[in-house]
Amino acid sequence: MSLSVTCCGTGTPFVVLHGWGMNANIWQPIVPELSEHFQLHCVDLPGFGDSNWVTDNEVSLKSFVEQLMPALPERFHLLGWSLGGLIATQIALNYPEQVLSLNTVASSPHFVENRDWAGIKSGVLEQFQQQLDGNFKKTIERFLAIQAMGSPDAREQVKQVKQLIFTKPMPDSRVLKAALTILQTADLREQLSKIQTPFSRFYGRLDSLVPERAIDDISALAPASKAVVFSKSAHAPFLSEPKSFVNELLAAVKN
Repeated sequence: MSLSVTCCGTGTPFVVLHGWGMNANIWQPIVPELSEHFQLHCVDLPGFGDSNWVTDNEVSLKSFVEQLMPALPERFHLLGWSLGGLIATQIALNYPEQVLSLNTVASSPHFVENRDWAGIKSGVLEQFQQQLDGNFKKTIERFLAIQAMGSPDAREQVKQVKQLIFTKPMPDSRVLKAALTILQTADLREQLSKIQTPFSRFYGRLDSLVPERAIDDISALAPASKAVVFSKSAHAPFLSEPKSFVNELLAAVKN
């Protein structure tokens, strides 16, 4: 099997892309409700879950997009979480005629903090790179803990995510490391204003990876987009506030 895509529901196609170290199982808590409204396509990104990395090309945003597009419907709504949001943004930029709407969750056009940009401290991702050479399952567990940090039910959320994602194979270690480099280096800030499709962005107020203070800066780069902030969520609002998240997503996509 090259690319694993699980489909359910009927209606307009809706493609969902998970984040770093994860797989399509992460969406299970909201799949039943979304599949009542759309034909849902839950994708394991190349090198993650049940999807293989099938190209000799280096791991990059471009090569992720090249492997995904042949497996996707002719036209579709698109939702990407974290790293998946970066990939979704690149798809919307490259294939505007196919993307009916772009929706990103806890994502940023540039994840790493610098003097004039709020984001992840570079040392955090560097530490993960070093830890991946040891036990990458434990590294992913540490990453989960950071993602949930600040959420009122952080411990329960981490437990839930581990139960969801560890039923599938662990990611390809080469792709996992290279995808972390994408999080460290990718910068789509200058391209956000070129997005032609309806664009909605969803955030957790307690997120330490995409801090709340970054939201206005991203809004300034994409003034036609809409931002929604979930007050009780950290990096995964679709897990910590699933009903509110689905309601806001449906409102954004159906408008």
